[in-house]
Amino acid sequence: MTIELESGCTITGVDLSDVVFAEADLAGARFTGCTLRDVKLSGTCLQDARFVGCRLIRCRFANADVRDALFDKCSFADEDGHEGPQFAFCQLDQTRFVRSDLSFARFDRSTLFGIELDACNLRGAIFHKTDFSRAFGRKLVKTVATIRGCNLELADLTEARLSGCDLARSNFREALLIDADLEGADLRGCDLVQALTHGAKFARADLRDADLAGLNLRELASMDGMIIAADQQFPLLAAMGLEIYTG
Repeated sequence: MTIELESGCTITGVDLSDVVFAEADLAGARFTGCTLRDVKLSGTCLQDARFVGCRLIRCRFANADVRDALFDKCSFADEDGHEGPQFAFCQLDQTRFVRSDLSFARFDRSTLFGIELDACNLRGAIFHKTDFSRAFGRKLVKTVATIRGCNLELADLTEARLSGCDLARSNFREALLIDADLEGADLRGCDLVQALTHGAKFARADLRDADLAGLNLRELASMDGMIIAADQQFPLLAAMGLEIYTG
């Protein structure tokens, strides 16, 4: 069976692991229930492509254009759950990942302005020198990203710049948030238990209903205007070594 990949094509229920994706123009293509295993997508154009219910096991995206693409109910993790996809030097601006398994994914030196990660598993994922911002002029730089209801346990977001972003209801348990910029971010309902936050910026961040056990305010680079609920003050003060008496 010969598979012809081209922009706007529609492919359903096919194993594409032996198909060459490198340098292919697949803008607007539609893939449903397909399998890609150990595929290298180097220089591939996937702008506005749609992947629904697909398995993309141990795939490597390098210098790929994935802008405005959608991955819905897709699995990127291998069977053992120890190796995920790699995105290196990719354009992932306004890409959407919905209900997908991206465990141990590595996002390396890629642009992620306007990316949307909704209800995804990102356990152990690494965001290395990723850029969630875009310059609209010499003095106007906007940061936009939505990482909502995702599992980021053990993820590495060191030095990530996510100021003002929507991160609500996500699990950052034991994640690396060292020197991360989370100023003004929506962190409502997040799990920050044992997250490493040394040097992180939390000024004006909304942390209501978040689990803050172990969060040491003295380690933060900023916290002015940080929003919490009244019942959250006790674990924060206890983490600073203070003894709390209520009577």
